[in-house]
Amino acid sequence: MNTIKLIAICALLAGGNASFGHENMPHHNRNAPVVKEQKPWGIAGDTQAVARTITIRMTDDMRFTPRHIEVREGETVRLRAENKGQVLHEIVIGTKAELDAHAEMMVKHPGMEHDEPYMAHVGAGKKGDIVWQFNRAGSFDFACLIAGHYQAGMTGTITVRPRKP
Repeated sequence: MNTIKLIAICALLAGGNASFGHENMPHHNRNAPVVKEQKPWGIAGDTQAVARTITIRMTDDMRFTPRHIEVREGETVRLRAENKGQVLHEIVIGTKAELDAHAEMMVKHPGMEHDEPYMAHVGAGKKGDIVWQFNRAGSFDFACLIAGHYQAGMTGTITVRPRKP
């Protein structure tokens, strides 16, 4: 079952009394093993396999810098999200369709709490990392899905170039 759907179902079953706030959640429990689920855009990577770190800055003008990154198929990258703003931001990797659906859910449930290896929630002035193996070539997206941020254009793209022969 899709993680987002599971969260929505759990929230409904809780009768709406559950508190789901990004601001109160820790970013990835480093003591817990990372669940490695293959996604169209890759799979959670191992820190020992990181080939390079790409820093992506997030600001309150609802922009990422850079807005486009390129990696090579099979490369494990640390995406370091630096929040240069005064409000909470996040970076979530996915396909355009997945991000559109997730953003719509965040508008309906703005305090929804969730954490996956392909996302980092970053408080004002802080940094967060995603370690990801891009094991499939193609064009993918990243975005801040906090209600209103995605709609304001806080998005970016990832091009995964095929392996060299």
